[in-house]
Amino acid sequence: MLSKEENDLITRVGPGTPCGNLLRRYWHPVAATCELSEQNPKKRVKIMGEDLLLYRDGNGGYGLVAEHCSHRGTSLYYGFIENGCIRCPYHGWLYNSEGTCVEQPFEPNPRFKESIRHRAYPVEKLAGLLFAYLGPPEKKPLLPHWDVLAWNHGVRKLQIRPVLNCNWLQAEENTADFVHTFFLHGQAIKRKGRDNEVGFFTRPFARYGFQPCPWGLIKTWEFEGAKAGRGWGNFLLFPNMLRQTDVMSTLHWRVSIDDYSTTIFHVAFNASPDGKPVEQPDEPPVEYDEAWQREDGEYHMRTFASQDGMAWESQGRLYDRSGENLGVSDRGILMFREMLKEQIGIVEKGGDPMALIWDPAQNESIELEAWTPFRERRTGAGRNAYNGPRLSTEQVFDDKFEEFEVPVGSARPGPR
Repeated sequence: MLSKEENDLITRVGPGTPCGNLLRRYWHPVAATCELSEQNPKKRVKIMGEDLLLYRDGNGGYGLVAEHCSHRGTSLYYGFIENGCIRCPYHGWLYNSEGTCVEQPFEPNPRFKESIRHRAYPVEKLAGLLFAYLGPPEKKPLLPHWDVLAWNHGVRKLQIRPVLNCNWLQAEENTADFVHTFFLHGQAIKRKGRDNEVGFFTRPFARYGFQPCPWGLIKTWEFEGAKAGRGWGNFLLFPNMLRQTDVMSTLHWRVSIDDYSTTIFHVAFNASPDGKPVEQPDEPPVEYDEAWQREDGEYHMRTFASQDGMAWESQGRLYDRSGENLGVSDRGILMFREMLKEQIGIVEKGGDPMALIWDPAQNESIELEAWTPFRERRTGAGRNAYNGPRLSTEQVFDDKFEEFEVPVGSARPGPR
């Protein structure tokens, strides 16, 4: 369990908070490119407690600035885009995408505008998403070209899920919890009568384990029964991502809106059968996932997303961890919390946290699937997206690896 102070340390994300300062050292998706058009070039976004305006500047670029004018606080969402800048609709103050005030129409002192520094953040486009960096400009890393964003030999699918009405950490900690799939997903599917999927998600658990790595945390598993198998992968990609390789290669971001709500961006990549390049649209469409709740407010539990949403939101908007009782199966969560606190401490001392990219040569395509052994897919699953060299067991696992055996019981039926 954690004290209130410890819980606040790893959950609060507003400006100036320790965890907020850590998360601001990374790039985060804030919108899909198709959400901004010539007809509707502006979008309000809120990230880590900051109210911002995202706009398409008309010159092929994007701007992300504080929504409220530095003059008297009027919303720039109703402003006018002019030659890459945004003009306040109230008194006409004009800001460029770097936050410089370039014009104050009614002010006789031409030097006054030089004293204005409007909050603004860099934006970059990649694979149909717009990413923002909210940290110190002098410490800005490269926008990571994760494999599912860099590949071009298949079809990429973008999805934005309903606003998650809870703190980001409740979703991200789930990434360090592999065993929840047996009940939360397997039993929920079974009760919905989807018999074709039940056998996969209710396989008897034999063992599970956790391995820290330079990118975050790797989970391991071993199943018994008719669909027995052993494997590893499904990264907890630090600080707020999930990387999966199953039916398709997928990447999820859990982006904080504020301390009590989160946006989940999801990218899935399905490789083409022949492995040849496929023309990629500049602004691919985005799918919005269905609501997780029925009209009566209860979770319908039909989908993985709704099942996860129930588990996370029902913990409360900001889960009070002082009352929890963790067991051995929660070891991955404890590892992640230790990792999170360690990286917060590094940033507080002026250092660079883990899993940042600085070298352009490393950033052509960050092949996370090289860390995952090829394993048999479920019937009807897509082609494996990565065919390059893979890391060996000796290259992935070290003395930090921890593995645990599941006792005979509900999740591991014994011999009959």
